[in-house]
Amino acid sequence: MQISNLDEAGKYDKASEKLNEIKEEVGKVIVGQEEIIENVLISILCDGNVLLESNPGMGKTKMIHTVSEVMGLDFSRIQNTPDLMPSDITGTHIIDESSGETEFIFQRGPIFANMVLADEINRATPKTQSALLEAMQEKQVTVGNQSYELDKPFFVMATQNPIDQEGTYPLPEAQRDRFMMKLELEYPKKDEEQEIVERFTSELNYEPELKEVISKPSVVRLQEFTRQVPIADDIKERAIDIVTSTRDHEDLDYGASPRASMNIVLAAKGRALIKGRNHVSASDINSVAKPVLRHRIGLSFKAEKKGKDEDKVVEEIVHSV
Repeated sequence: MQISNLDEAGKYDKASEKLNEIKEEVGKVIVGQEEIIENVLISILCDGNVLLESNPGMGKTKMIHTVSEVMGLDFSRIQNTPDLMPSDITGTHIIDESSGETEFIFQRGPIFANMVLADEINRATPKTQSALLEAMQEKQVTVGNQSYELDKPFFVMATQNPIDQEGTYPLPEAQRDRFMMKLELEYPKKDEEQEIVERFTSELNYEPELKEVISKPSVVRLQEFTRQVPIADDIKERAIDIVTSTRDHEDLDYGASPRASMNIVLAAKGRALIKGRNHVSASDINSVAKPVLRHRIGLSFKAEKKGKDEDKVVEEIVHSV
């Protein structure tokens, strides 16, 4: 996809057209979940990582794999377990004698892909989680005393199961903050579930032919273009006010960091691009506030007793700002 040679209006139209074409292709496999797919695309546009939370069997792995295929991205999957070592993710040095001489060479691990699905990330030990943290934040991995750059674009799409906490290592606040968004998948509606059953029980292996809508270089160009989407000062100030309001809210033990303000503004730019607009609106800020903030704030015991959750508090803040 070439957007550099188009006029200003044409650039936004072309980008929006391609992004919505991606959503349509993903819809050939995934039934419903339009908002989740849109937020995954927004995070990709903003070069951000995503934490997906849902009960088992909701199609998280299928969704991420399909998105990577449609966007021409290299995909790898890491199944996190308590015995997983950092070297199982990053790779390790091995002895190579194929040339007739003994030498150590670096064998790359599954982290060397464009889109890495870290299944059940909270089952990995803190030591292994720290290896993922470096990749998420620095876009590199360190093995021994040598660092290796990861290919661009690079994203970690991590999943976790909210109902089975036995044998897990909850993500520390510092690592949760590295995820641009936390997305919560809900059960499908009845008609959507009927469509799912129809699709995946009629054929032995339901694999629709998917078109590669864009390529890796195009994803990088779209990321650059996303940051150029204009945002008015008062809209930017709204995002900052929402975040700063979390820091002294009576229902929260702690609020969000400045990284949350940056991520809300970036995510709003990505949403505006998907919607085909050449500017950010207040509705964009409001729409991305929950997924950007829900994992960055700490609910107080008093609020929990009142039956509130993080989304409810964010909703109250958005309406009051």
